[in-house]
Amino acid sequence: MEGDCLSCMKYLMFLFNFFIFLGGACLLGLGIWVIVDPTGFREIVAANPLLFTGAYIMLAMGAMLFLLGFLGCCGAIRENKCLLLFFFMFILLIFLAELSAAILAFIFRENLTREFFTKELKKHYQRNNDTDVFSSTWNSVMITFACCGVNGPEDFEATPHLPYSSLERATPEACCQRELQSREGMFVNKEACLAGVERFQNRQGCYTVILNSFETYVYLAGALAIGVLAIELFAMIFAMCLFRGIQ
Repeated sequence: MEGDCLSCMKYLMFLFNFFIFLGGACLLGLGIWVIVDPTGFREIVAANPLLFTGAYIMLAMGAMLFLLGFLGCCGAIRENKCLLLFFFMFILLIFLAELSAAILAFIFRENLTREFFTKELKKHYQRNNDTDVFSSTWNSVMITFACCGVNGPEDFEATPHLPYSSLERATPEACCQRELQSREGMFVNKEACLAGVERFQNRQGCYTVILNSFETYVYLAGALAIGVLAIELFAMIFAMCLFRGIQ
């Protein structure tokens, strides 16, 4: 009976580690996509140090889970106590790190609000100054997503850094409609846009556009993170039980 129980524990351990292996592969793929994605998401990540750091943390966690899931599967099948202990210690460290990251994300969630981005835009944006990382990043985001500012073109009417002589020049070039949404795309009517003609401007704010574009991915990433944490917890329990059961 004890042998059957140990055998069942071994295969359950293998199953949970296989899911950890798959979860790590998913996180690794998602982290790589966020960093190298050519559609503009990396520009949003680069605009906020918290998001930029989070993307690399997700990449590192994915790689570690990928490796440890593989080691856990080997330890369970071979009934190797050293591998199981090694697996348990590292899974525990990763579990605590992920839990800490989730707590920090909750604490600093105010850094992702509409008001925060609006304040930062009005404080640091320098129009077409491509030597300034902040301004260049915002221009890339606005061009890629065909949006303007955080809430709309009105965000730039009170921006002291913009070198315009009247409110007609308040709208930056990045807010003007283009035939192709890239820096190389031709303007539909640049002069009319800068003169304040609304039909040649992108009027929708970037916050709403980006939120709608990535809302599904945010929920998917959150659900995946909760699932990975639950699987890690069960895997640690099974690892300890199997470790104690091996003679």
